[in-house]
Amino acid sequence: MLKLHHLLVIIIATACSSEHSTKTKLNYLRWIGDIEFDSTLDNPDFELCHGESSVNQYFNFEQGLQYEGEKKSIIDEFDNKYQPIQSNESGLIRIRFIVNCKGETDRFRILTMDKYFDEKEFDPRIINQLLRITKGLNGWKILPNTEEARDYYQYLIFKIEAGNIVEILP
Repeated sequence: MLKLHHLLVIIIATACSSEHSTKTKLNYLRWIGDIEFDSTLDNPDFELCHGESSVNQYFNFEQGLQYEGEKKSIIDEFDNKYQPIQSNESGLIRIRFIVNCKGETDRFRILTMDKYFDEKEFDPRIINQLLRITKGLNGWKILPNTEEARDYYQYLIFKIEAGNIVEILP
């Protein structure tokens, strides 16, 4: 009886430890919100300096907004270039993107919502202006790492009221 028990334990242990012959590779993003390359939206010449898995999230470097002249320079750019659209459009528009180790930007993604944070479509004239001006910002800082500069995510959130920008975050 004892031999039968040992044999049963060995069979169960062997069965549990054997690997399946077919392995399924699941493609998960590293973090929620990582921006994968999309050939229909993104510049194929934009290069990440250290690969997809090394792009720092904004919360990884704890240094806040990384732009020459700080937030005031960004606000000045939008004050000078944005033409308000006469409409009743109000809510939030987030533009998120990657800044590479050379200070270049790409992979712009837009998220729009109303004041209750429900998804909302905005007038394309508003979205197109914000996107064009954001893409034209050229003062993004290069973040040094211990040995070399690194890639990072950045975002701007625009609070819109009646077609006007009333606040830019962060």
